[in-house]
Amino acid sequence: SGDSKDPPKAQSAEAPSADKPPSGDLKATPSLSVRAVLKKREYGPKYTQNNFITAVRAMNEFCLKPSDLVQLRKIRRRSPHDDTEAFTVFLRSDVEPLSTLVCSASNLTFSFFWSTDIFRNQQLLKEYKDFWGNTKVNYFSFYLNVMNASRVNGLNFFFKLLAWVYTGSASMFSEAIHSLADTCNQALLAVGISQSVRNPDAVHPYGFSNMRYIASLISGVGIFMMGAGLSWYHGIMGLLHPEPMESLLWAYCILAGSLVSEGATLLVASNEIKKSARLQGLSFYEYVMQSRDPSTNVVLLEDAAAVLGVIMAAGCMGLTSLTGNPLYDSLGSLGVGTLLGAVSAFLIYTNTEALLAPSIQAEHVQKLTEFLENDPAVRAIHDVKATDMGLSKVRFKAEVDFDGRVVTRSYLEKQDIDQILNDIQQVKTPEELENFMLKHGENIIDTLGAEVDRLEKELKQRNPEVRHVDLEIL
Repeated sequence: SGDSKDPPKAQSAEAPSADKPPSGDLKATPSLSVRAVLKKREYGPKYTQNNFITAVRAMNEFCLKPSDLVQLRKIRRRSPHDDTEAFTVFLRSDVEPLSTLVCSASNLTFSFFWSTDIFRNQQLLKEYKDFWGNTKVNYFSFYLNVMNASRVNGLNFFFKLLAWVYTGSASMFSEAIHSLADTCNQALLAVGISQSVRNPDAVHPYGFSNMRYIASLISGVGIFMMGAGLSWYHGIMGLLHPEPMESLLWAYCILAGSLVSEGATLLVASNEIKKSARLQGLSFYEYVMQSRDPSTNVVLLEDAAAVLGVIMAAGCMGLTSLTGNPLYDSLGSLGVGTLLGAVSAFLIYTNTEALLAPSIQAEHVQKLTEFLENDPAVRAIHDVKATDMGLSKVRFKAEVDFDGRVVTRSYLEKQDIDQILNDIQQVKTPEELENFMLKHGENIIDTLGAEVDRLEKELKQRNPEVRHVDLEIL
């Protein structure tokens, strides 16, 4: 009936059998291959009801009690924590209807707010309990060192103040203010140390360790305002209005005692820093510059400035005694103020840098990177970030490109290959293929999660300072 450009019709489902060939020319009949395509599924809000929910969330958000959870279906899942076994979860599609039956709207609202602090805090503390490790190991050592230094400086302030009242020396006044500033700042630092070892809570899940840096920063500002400012003021006033001084014998005796006491606390702080630097493989200078231990650093710098200030004040007072010119004494006050200003600027700079969570040393980052790259399951890593969260506690983050073949092989090594082969041979329909792929696909994803847990655990074991690891899967 003429030339037709219509496409050829699909072959009928009732195809002729092989032993009874169709009539007509075989070459004129095209052979069509039919590919089964699974129907695309729409994942709407109802699909999320099949999400897994822990017992904590079920009690926290859905007003359920442990006795209510007994009647629900229980599913054992891999734990997200590397130090715990598999745990039990529930289906959200089971929890929500049960919650509607058990709780009224008002009861649910009341229970939600009442249980937030109980259950949510427990879960958060579980997640972050190992982040800081044992933060109280060196607590008493640091605290006692700071308090002893504060007591010594308090006594020095009292005697220096008496010497200033007796002699009227501007340098002695600066030294008295210097000791007062050290006393107040070290008392503030002791408060910061006591606050820094508080346990993490829901509002501060990473703890309060940075309180040491905050206290040290305030201490640096206090030194500048109280110590340097008053010393400069008194020195300038001494230059503008010089006054004769009384005998300086008692002042020299008090300065000698102050030199001995502050030199002893300086020696203790130096030994603490040397010991800590040796444990971390750093030099004395690197440890101080990186502000690894702000409490010891403050004591070290303040006592070093105190020793230098005593020597400077004694020298200027000696020149005044020899020449009878009070201007040398005023210059000593300005020198002590300048010394305090330099210490203050250093403390403000180092503690500000520490509060900004700087990156750790490049060599250490390279070491962590090489460890991950040498693992057979890792193809590549990107966007590596390793930050110092305070007190040498490191948080490590990286985007990891896993080798899917290695992960799949790791899964297959734990399976019965013959059984999997038999299951494949039994697949005849698209629905059976879908069920087969869903089953093993979920198991492979669990294997990938187990690989992430393994890497995080080994990374922490090899590098104890790494307390929190975030590995993002590409």
